Amino acid sequence: MHAPLNPWRVEIRAMVALALPLILANLAQSVIHATDLIFLGRLGPDALAAGSLGINLYVPFLLFGMGLIAAVAPMVAAERGRKAHSVRDIRRTVRQGMWLAVTLCIPSWIILWNAEPILLAMGQDPELSRQATNFIRILQWGLLPAFLQLALRNFVSAIERPGWGTVVLFGAVFINALLGWALIFGHLGMPKLGLEGAALASALANLFLFVGLALVVLRLHPFRRYALFGRFWRADWKRYRELAALGLPIAITLTFEVTVFAAAVFLMGLIDRASIAAHAIALQIAAFSFMVPMGIGQAATVRVGLGYGARDRSAIHRSGWLALAMGVGFMACMALTLILIPQTLVGIFIDVADAKNAEVVGLAVGFLGVAALFQIVDGAQVVGAGVLRGLQDTRWPMIYAAIGYWVIGIGIGVALAFPLGMRGLGVWYGLAAGLAFVAVVLVIRWMQRERLGLLGDSAPGKPMPIA
Repeated sequence: MHAPLNPWRVEIRAMVALALPLILANLAQSVIHATDLIFLGRLGPDALAAGSLGINLYVPFLLFGMGLIAAVAPMVAAERGRKAHSVRDIRRTVRQGMWLAVTLCIPSWIILWNAEPILLAMGQDPELSRQATNFIRILQWGLLPAFLQLALRNFVSAIERPGWGTVVLFGAVFINALLGWALIFGHLGMPKLGLEGAALASALANLFLFVGLALVVLRLHPFRRYALFGRFWRADWKRYRELAALGLPIAITLTFEVTVFAAAVFLMGLIDRASIAAHAIALQIAAFSFMVPMGIGQAATVRVGLGYGARDRSAIHRSGWLALAMGVGFMACMALTLILIPQTLVGIFIDVADAKNAEVVGLAVGFLGVAALFQIVDGAQVVGAGVLRGLQDTRWPMIYAAIGYWVIGIGIGVALAFPLGMRGLGVWYGLAAGLAFVAVVLVIRWMQRERLGLLGDSAPGKPMPIA
């Protein structure tokens, strides 16, 4: 007779098995953006600054869609917790996630096409604004395939088969790097397009992502039975509204977070070009480490969502606390790395030995020193949001994000940067303060989940199926 398995060990195995492919996928996505910045850095500080302005105007739209479509994962996970072999209900959710993707693109395209007057209204340099607009007008056409593949990626993650999504993403990394190298610098017989070449490479990489993942869910055994694209044109307005109601607060939360960093870029633009370029480098490094707790948070949404659907308080408790411990532990290690080797990390993006880059390098190293301070709270806030999404609790985290990022973060950042004369460092200290506030209130809400009634009528101790 076998001894019963320790539920914590079972949960650790399940969490790691789910989180690892999601982390790798997030890192692959980050590598795509990092590759663009590395190539643009080789073109010079002006190209890097213009590309940074363009990316930071585009990314809020991408993140808003990512948040809206992220509702697919907790809804599918909860359904699997309620009924392990559900097909029809899961298909309804994923299809309407793709409908949301399509309907979101049209207003996004209209706004992004008019990027230049938006950037000028924000006080940005006219020539950089013109270059950034040319960049965005190509990049924006990658939004639709990006949104559609996000719906499919949330689906494969929620049924705890995220590996194929990761494989396709690594293929997109290669495609983006090859096309970027060819189109930016004019290799392989391609025209030398410079900044616009980077945008075209990224848009084509997003198309590859969607087509690749669509083929996976259409052809491979674990996914084929869901028939996700069958009669795709049929409306299901009830599920569409349910997804939108759950996803809209997630989208707004992510938008608050990403736009506060985009606003920081624009604040840097009010200082000087060197500050923009240094901020772009430091932010990309910090974003790269952020991909790990983000993947853990995505896994936590699924694992907590399974417990929520199965009405199992014990499973919810284990999944949530394990995810928080993993995310905070990793970011503590990353904080130490940023403190010990900041110049080495900056050297990935720009030639630190070149005298003309000295100002940018010095500023970027200083920004990374502040980034080291907020690594732990950044990990706590993204995993905290993930575990609460598993409980389908999205409205209050949205409110916390608005206060933390835009009242505390930008308020302190602007005060330190301009009246108090700390310039770019002041902006980064403001970001750190906002992240710390959001992390604390999200973890407190998780700790008070029973008192707040977030568990519904979940029953303690009910056995949880492990997929």
